[in-house]
Formats: sequence, C-alpha cells, structure tokens
Amino acid sequence: MSLQKYRKIVSCESILFKMHKFLLLNLYLLLLVFINCEDDEGPLPPRDVKIQTIEDDAALVNYLQTHFYNYDDFAYDPNNYELEIVLDSITEENSDKIPLWDQVSFKLVDTEDSDDNIVQHKLYYLEVKKGSGASPSSVDSTFVSYKGSLLNGDIFDDRDYPIWFDLVNVVRGFRESLPELSEGDFTINEDGTVKFDNYGKGLIFMPSTLGYYSSISSSIPAYSPLIFSVNLHRVNQSDHDRDGILSINEDINGDGNPLNDDTDGDGLPNMNDFDDDGDGVPTFDELDRNVDGIPDDTDNNGTPDYLDAEIS
Repeated sequence: MSLQKYRKIVSCESILFKMHKFLLLNLYLLLLVFINCEDDEGPLPPRDVKIQTIEDDAALVNYLQTHFYNYDDFAYDPNNYELEIVLDSITEENSDKIPLWDQVSFKLVDTEDSDDNIVQHKLYYLEVKKGSGASPSSVDSTFVSYKGSLLNGDIFDDRDYPIWFDLVNVVRGFRESLPELSEGDFTINEDGTVKFDNYGKGLIFMPSTLGYYSSISSSIPAYSPLIFSVNLHRVNQSDHDRDGILSINEDINGDGNPLNDDTDGDGLPNMNDFDDDGDGVPTFDELDRNVDGIPDDTDNNGTPDYLDAEIS
C-alpha cells in the first residue's frame, strides 16, 4: 500500500470518527431538551394579588406583635441622631417590652390587579425621631441612608452613607412611606466632610405587593414582605419635566399620585409631559403669560390654559 493511499484511509477514518462524535453529542443534547420539556412546566403564574395581600398582612402583623425596637436607647439619649434602630423579638426575658404593633401607624395604598380591580394594601410605618425640616411628596427626590431586611432578619441592602433617590423610581412602599418622615439639616466640616443632624428616622414595614412581589433576586425571595430602617437627610422638590410646575402639583385628580394624571391621554403623565394638554404649546409657555404668579385661564372656564386644549 502506498503512503498516499494510507494517508487517505486514515483521513477518512478520522472524519467518520468526528462525525460519529458529533451525532452522539447532538443526540445527547436532544435527549436533555426532551427530558427538560417533560419535567419543566415553565414558571408558575403570579399569585393572586388579593390573596397575597392577606397573607403578607398576616405575616407583618405577627412580626409587629412579636418584636420591638430599642426605644429605651432613644429615650435615654434623645439628641443622639447617630443611634441605630435595632429590632429584636420579644421573649420571656424581655416580655415587658412594648411591641411594635402598639407603636406603628399605617396607611392604605390602592393598586390595581390584572382585572383593573382596586386592591388596598396596609403599609405600616413608625417615626422614631422627628426631623426638623420639610417632608417630601411621593414624587420628590430624597437623600437617604437605610437598611433593608427580611422578616427573618436577613439584610439584603445597607447604605451607611446617604444616596439620592427619586421616589418615582423606587418600590411603591418606599415611595408612599417617605412622606411620613421629615428631613434634617447638615454642616460642612473644615475637612470638607458633611455632618447630618436633626433628621427624620423611622421604620417601614411593607407587604410584598408594595415591594418586589413575584420578582426573585439572590437576596430577596419572591413574595417577601420587607422592613426598612430609614434616615431622611434631605429633600429636593422635583419638577420632572421642567415646565415650571412641581411634579406633586401636577396631581390633577387630587389622589396624591401624579403618575396617573394624563390630561391629553398621550400615555405620559403630566409630570413628565412638557405639553400637558397636547395643543402644541409647551406648558411652560402657557402657564403664566402675564407673570402674575397665577396660572392663566383666558376663557374663565375654571381650567387653566396649560390644561385647556382649546386655548393655545
């Protein structure tokens, strides 16, 4: 047998071997896909919001009735704003402690389910220390430090140094509870560092329906009620579309939520729409042409020009 013929035979055998391995690999992958398709029914549909709301509230009530915070420390040292809020369970050793349940307040927050039905959720909060300044609206920007934890005590986020949060971009429970606190003040030290003082300090206890609900992360399981310990340092009133009207004042229907007010029906809430009535004239130019500090109402029909598409 010639060397050339021998090389040709070896080459053919090598090709056949590679093809054999390729077919076996693909057969294996197809088998895996088939097995996975048989065993995996796909992600479960989200839970019913009404049912989850009831379960979350029961879990929160149980926590609030069986835990307390270190209120004695704050009473002993009332001017110390560096004190941290510490939560602990009530046991036989500290059975004389006042449970959180006897100290918290709550507010009802409405959301819509998948069928557009209104569902009410209880959002619990506790103002531990009163701030010296203004309170934010639900669409303002806030400078906060905070700690977030689950009901079992696991911490999923911790910010020792303050960070700015536009409340429009945070979970609903955080957005709705920050207005219950007040900002403080600050001084700039000689070395350029900042010292915050007299700021609002509080606790937030929110159901998963006002948090991350069915979303899953490495640190927050789906359907987890959340606890936030918050320090509110500063507040910045927001005008998101820079039309001369504070975002909170673009709450036309007066329900406290400017995100659902859309005068011209273009899909943009007024607080994000530079032309609120859709007449082609920017809100800023229609707002106060005579510069008297009062929104213009040219035809005296009770609707200001910047919301009246008939006036441009």
